[in-house]
Amino acid sequence: MLVIDGVTMLTEFDEFAYHEMISHVPLMVHPKPSRVLVIGGGDGGVVREVLKHQEVESVHLCEIDEDVVNVCREHLPSRLGHWMIRGLKIFYEDGAKFAANHPGSYEVIIVDSTDPFGPGQVLFQKPFFLSMKKALTRQGIAVTQCESIYLHRQVIEGVFSFARKLYPVAGYYFTVVPTYPSGLIGFSFCSLGRDPIKDIDEARAKKLKGLRYYSPEIHRGAFALPRFASGFIGGPSRG
Repeated sequence: MLVIDGVTMLTEFDEFAYHEMISHVPLMVHPKPSRVLVIGGGDGGVVREVLKHQEVESVHLCEIDEDVVNVCREHLPSRLGHWMIRGLKIFYEDGAKFAANHPGSYEVIIVDSTDPFGPGQVLFQKPFFLSMKKALTRQGIAVTQCESIYLHRQVIEGVFSFARKLYPVAGYYFTVVPTYPSGLIGFSFCSLGRDPIKDIDEARAKKLKGLRYYSPEIHRGAFALPRFASGFIGGPSRG
């Protein structure tokens, strides 16, 4: 497992449920995700999943802490083969600033962040979501880690209070990860036009190899929220 500042980031037992869902949901909705930006994700799990897509030509990984990458290279062997593959460039910078400095550069942005405390707090705020929007191309999609519906209602409500105003399409979906508090972890889906349910490319999904969690059926179902959560989040909607 990987632990940072006393908080468990992942375990090899169930990380696939998180990394597959944060990665393949946006990539299966975009018609040609050739350029992808991963913010955070220094453990390499998102990079591993993104590079399963032949449509991806380049991946920029922006990780603020170089030690995370170095430690995971050494101690998480399941990811070692994914660091020197086609089109991958690593930048050790602040992710919010990096996005702001690359307007119109990416079809998909995936934010594999820590919780909204310390350096990760800015990634849950309106200026960063605006920077992501500007960094996307015309049909771009941004997905961010967005906490648990059971434990972090205020965080999720805060994100969607501005995400629905900034993006034409915004929604929340989740995955099941026993390691994380409450066993559920969710994501914000922010799109400049693509619908997360109607625009799934099922033909491409069937070609992917080595999946343990993601499927088109799981993809659609992940946006169906319990009544208590849909009451304060709502379903995928156009702003």
